[in-house]
Amino acid sequence: MTPSTSSTAASRPLAGAAWILVASVGFSAAWVFIRLASETIHPFALVFWRNAAGLLLILPLVLRDPSMASPRQWKSHAARSTSGVIGMFTVFYAVANAPMATVQAINFAAPIFATAGAALFLGEKLRARRVGALLTGFAGVLVVLRPGEQPLTPGILSAVVAAAAVAFSIIAVKRLVGIARPMSVVFWSFALPVLPTFLVALAFWTTPSGVAWLYILGLGAGTLIAQIATVRAFAIAEATAVMPYDFVRFGIMIAIGFVLFGETVDGITLIGGALILGSAIYLAYREAVLARKGPASTPALD
Repeated sequence: MTPSTSSTAASRPLAGAAWILVASVGFSAAWVFIRLASETIHPFALVFWRNAAGLLLILPLVLRDPSMASPRQWKSHAARSTSGVIGMFTVFYAVANAPMATVQAINFAAPIFATAGAALFLGEKLRARRVGALLTGFAGVLVVLRPGEQPLTPGILSAVVAAAAVAFSIIAVKRLVGIARPMSVVFWSFALPVLPTFLVALAFWTTPSGVAWLYILGLGAGTLIAQIATVRAFAIAEATAVMPYDFVRFGIMIAIGFVLFGETVDGITLIGGALILGSAIYLAYREAVLARKGPASTPALD
């Protein structure tokens, strides 16, 4: 979900930070359920169940407020969902097949890839400070990956593709900011992918049974709570005020990976994750500064 600001954003940073912490817990729980459910269900099939469960859980909110399901801006929602589907397939595969802390560190690079993508595909110009932040972020990715020193497994490579796909989702959501209700963005992020992910899931189908149904319900609930919390956070606080708190998710993933799955993380990965997140925070800060300056500042992003 891409950061946006409101006229009251600067006055409620603590509330925004609290929502980000809720989102961090929600996403972390969802990743745990992905890992557990993937023991009996292929990650690509889990993507469908994530969307189906999330859609089922959000329907009561839609019944209370049908305008959430408004088909307006459907092209923008479809563009966001296309990259979102790719991101879901790749991140689910990565979480199921790679250390979760490493996947999380790489996932932090999505805003960095989004800034680079905006320059490459939308013609936005970059100045020295943003170029420096991009280079720092990419250096952090290389620190985490350490090509040549550790194997680039399919799970790790999938995490890199996932970060790039999420970056395109961020670019797509930028076009939705100001023209679509935040909760509509959440609703369509579950509704639109249901059919295409079901068609893909058929090739990897295993009917869930027993405790797997609880894992699927937890996955849907975790992602729904996290997306709603993220929307609320960026609706009441600037990205620069709340993004540092998202690093809590990295710590949660390290703890969960160690306690539940016996995974360990070294200092180099921690350093790389810090470089990536620091770069993303700075890029959000520059975006907020330029937004306050108005349209005259946007042709060349510094």
